Amino acid sequence: MIDVLLVDDHPVVRSGYARLLETGGDIRVTAEAADADAGYAAYIQHAPGVTVTDLSLPGSSGIDLIRRIRARDPGARVLVFSVHDEAVVVDKAIQGGACGFISKRSAPEVLLEAVRAVARGERYFSEDVRKVVEMRAPDSERAVINALSPREFEVFRLLARGLSAAECATTLNLSQKTVANYQALIKEKLNVSTSAALVHLALRLGIVSGTPDRLVSED
Repeated sequence: MIDVLLVDDHPVVRSGYARLLETGGDIRVTAEAADADAGYAAYIQHAPGVTVTDLSLPGSSGIDLIRRIRARDPGARVLVFSVHDEAVVVDKAIQGGACGFISKRSAPEVLLEAVRAVARGERYFSEDVRKVVEMRAPDSERAVINALSPREFEVFRLLARGLSAAECATTLNLSQKTVANYQALIKEKLNVSTSAALVHLALRLGIVSGTPDRLVSED
């Protein structure tokens, strides 16, 4: 039997995924958590065979959670299950120690297959994620993004979607001052001076696609 820790900040979503996982017969959800801190505590308490986590969590990000778990237990098996499947996001998760990455747009049976594969010690990527990774930006451009910490990357991604600092603060459960500080650090590390330039860089790297949620003016 594969014991699973499920980390997602939406109770209804967790409940649905838990029911799906347990239809497999060989998987049981032994613990759930709504944020990274609770997820880390649950990992310590339950020592699951596989941890399935989203990346967008209140407070610390899913990537932070992966790193904390792998720092404590290098053999931990963590599967990312997220709607954010851009190549740079996948890279960040794998660098943090994730064993696999599947999109929430995947068919239900893909989640079951992925959990079983990761439990066996294999890497697993859903087909759509594999395609995105194959088309990713050159190493030189991705290296620039790798200079960002997991939290800086989360703020960068939200800003690139056109969210204001206040909206980023609400989404990430941070203060506006903290987000403003992150914004300044991000621009310095990426060598850009305006929010519009951040968006253009994010588009080029595939961190956001199409157009941002709203127009971003030069500042």
